[in-house]
Amino acid sequence: MLTERHLQIFIALAEEQHFGDAARVVGITQPPLSQGLRRLEALVGAKLFERGAGRVELTPAGAALLPYARRALTSIEELHQAAVARDPEGPEIRLGLAPEVPPSAGAAVAAASGAVIPGSRVTVVTASTSSLINQVNTGRLTLAAVLHPVVLDGLEAGPVSLLPTWALAPAGFVDDEVVGLRQLKGLPVAIRPRTEAPAARDLFVDTLALHRPTGGTVVVTDERAGLAMTAAGQAIVVTADPALTAPGVTRHRLADDPLPLRLRLVWSRTRTPFLRPNDVIAQLTEALGAS
Repeated sequence: MLTERHLQIFIALAEEQHFGDAARVVGITQPPLSQGLRRLEALVGAKLFERGAGRVELTPAGAALLPYARRALTSIEELHQAAVARDPEGPEIRLGLAPEVPPSAGAAVAAASGAVIPGSRVTVVTASTSSLINQVNTGRLTLAAVLHPVVLDGLEAGPVSLLPTWALAPAGFVDDEVVGLRQLKGLPVAIRPRTEAPAARDLFVDTLALHRPTGGTVVVTDERAGLAMTAAGQAIVVTADPALTAPGVTRHRLADDPLPLRLRLVWSRTRTPFLRPNDVIAQLTEALGAS
C-alpha cells in the first residue's frame, strides 16, 4: 500500500539527490529510507532513480511520476487541514508525555496547548518515548514531549529543553547539599529500561560513567520503584521532578548539572497542520522548560 512515508522518501530523494541527505530530511536513518524506496518502486512497477557514486538521479519514469507524488502529498496535507477545520467540537489535541516529564511540566504543556489553539480539546496519555514516537507517527497522538536524543522517524521537532535534575539518596548517605557524581559512589543509580528510549538512555549512562566510573546502574520500572529502593538504602535516583520525595530520602543538587533532563516536543508535519506556526511551538516549548 502506498503511504505518506513513500511519498516523502520519493520527494526528498528527488530534491536532495543523496541518500544520507534525504534520510536527514525525512528524519530517518539511511537503511529504512532505502527499504522504503525499494517498496515504492515495487508498488509503482518502475525504477525511479539511478544510483551511483553516492548520488542518485531521477530516471525518466521517476521524473514523470514526481509531479504526481507532489500533488498526492499536498492532497493528504489538505485532507488533514480540512478534517481539523470541519470538526464541530474543535481540534482535539492528543498530548503524549514521557514518564520522565515532571508533573508540573506536563501540566504546563497541556495548559499551553489548550490556550494557543482556541476551541481545542486536550487529552493526555503517558508512554515511553519509543511508544510516543510511534503513536505520533501513526496519528494516534497530535504531539508528544519525549526524551532527547531520539530518532525522529520523519517527525517535526521543537528545540531541546534542559530541565535541571537532583540526586535522591538514602538519608545519611551524603551530607552536602550540592554534590558531584563521584560523591555518590557505593550505590547503583536507578534507571528505566533502555528499550523505552535507547538513545537518551545511552547518553545518560555514558555521561554517568564518565563522571562516576564506579557504582553502576539498576533497572527499575518507574521513578516510584526507584524512590522505594532509595528509601530502602539500595539505590540513588536522578530526577527532574522537584516534588518527588519520601521519608528517609534526601535531595541534593548535582554540581554543574551533568545530567539534565533533555526534552523536546515532536509532531507530524502532515497530520497536525495547526501546529506549524512558530509561535505555537515556541509557546509550548517555553511551557515545557519554564515549569
